[in-house]
Amino acid sequence: VSTDFDCSTRLYFEPLDEEAVAAVIAEERAVGAVVQFGGQTAINLATPLDRRGIAILGTSVTNIDAAENRSTFELMMSKLEIPQPHGAATTDPAEAMDIADRIGFPLLVRPSYVLGGRAMEIVHGRDAMQRYLEAAMAALPTDAGARRGAVLIDRYLFGTEVDVDAIGDGETVVIPGLMAHVERAGVHSGDSMAAYPAAQLSDDVRDRIVADTVRIAQALDVRGLCNIQFVVYRGLPHVLEVNPRASRTVPFLSKVTGVPMVELATRVMRGEKLAALGWTSGLVAPRPLVAVKAPVFSTVKLADVDTALGPEMKSTGEVMGIDVELGAALEKAFIAALGGIPDGGSALCSVADSDKAEALPILAQLSALGFTLYATTGTAQALEAAGISAVAVAKIGHGRPNVIDVIDDGRATLVVNTVSHFETDEMNHAAHGDVAAAGRTVKDGYRIRLAAEQRRIPCCTSLDTAAALVDAIARHRHGVSLRIGQVRAYRDGAVLAVP
Repeated sequence: VSTDFDCSTRLYFEPLDEEAVAAVIAEERAVGAVVQFGGQTAINLATPLDRRGIAILGTSVTNIDAAENRSTFELMMSKLEIPQPHGAATTDPAEAMDIADRIGFPLLVRPSYVLGGRAMEIVHGRDAMQRYLEAAMAALPTDAGARRGAVLIDRYLFGTEVDVDAIGDGETVVIPGLMAHVERAGVHSGDSMAAYPAAQLSDDVRDRIVADTVRIAQALDVRGLCNIQFVVYRGLPHVLEVNPRASRTVPFLSKVTGVPMVELATRVMRGEKLAALGWTSGLVAPRPLVAVKAPVFSTVKLADVDTALGPEMKSTGEVMGIDVELGAALEKAFIAALGGIPDGGSALCSVADSDKAEALPILAQLSALGFTLYATTGTAQALEAAGISAVAVAKIGHGRPNVIDVIDDGRATLVVNTVSHFETDEMNHAAHGDVAAAGRTVKDGYRIRLAAEQRRIPCCTSLDTAAALVDAIARHRHGVSLRIGQVRAYRDGAVLAVP
């Protein structure tokens, strides 16, 4: 992946490492390096390049490290009195277990200085934590042969995640928009559906997020772009992490808001002030539209990749659905991401015990839309007890037709398959190389998801995604027309809702 050759003066096809970047800088006689637009890989080069005497343009190396270094960042948040999940950082496995026992499970654990949520997991017990630590220590990046960073251990908070991108110049902090995730916390932001503007947030929560973003960006003396991820837990925003760089949502937000985020960040890095460019601190007034970001996966082309969503990123792209109301924007996003949405047929349902109560209204809506529900034994019993008709199908190896047969013979046009906490830990165990130790339930769930992916059948592993998709199906089945317009027309309020 690279910048188009006709968008830059010169384009170098070289690895993004210290030696190659330093050689390019020497060849170009550059005054410095911009590391904000290369993701986590480029951010990790800031310190090595700085040691070579190469100027880092934008946010300083010291403040980049303040955002990435757990102890420094926690101290800063404490001084600012901004809530964070309880957590700690360590490079010692024994200390990590003590921290886990002290904070309590479930925990969100991840290495620092890594990209794409690599080796990031939610763990639910000591055995899973022990297995995780063995893999996480190996994932930590090295610098001059020494391990860099630490394993970050946080209390997992079950709530709504909010992505915030901001541009700062050390004084003024411009926030083009807030994006709220459709899936609850625990799904990587790159794999989550997200909506702009975050209309479901209360005014108090929104104002708190905006105020905290401004204070954090000013405390870090952000010069250019930064990304902050919040989780709203029991009505209070908590900071999950701060990335002192551009995030993958910058192109999306720039397009839907019309704010030239990259241009502004670049001009700030050159020494200009946002106030002089006509901008003031705070949230830019939202546009009269709703835009939904939906992930696109390529797992059908990648062997042995489980489609179950989690903290480690698996998507390879994204699409945008845009309209003047959320339902239509969601429908467009699903159509673009899935190549269409099911118009009828059958749904195969296998839901974890902990999810059954929440799943029943969603599955009842599917049944009311005319879908035949096929379900594994436990899910079928829960449906029947709730007065929802379902056809029980056997698990793999327990008779025919089984769950795979329903997918392979074309009956299923949609799959809803969620995993329990135990299954999540066992899936992580298998991901760390011990596939034989993973239980039968885990293997069956994986085979269901793999079969659905191979048949190009939509498979929802999150009930939040399933609920949004079922609403889109209902809208489609009720014959509500979709209005199509240019992005600029939506931004300008020139596209009206379909009556």
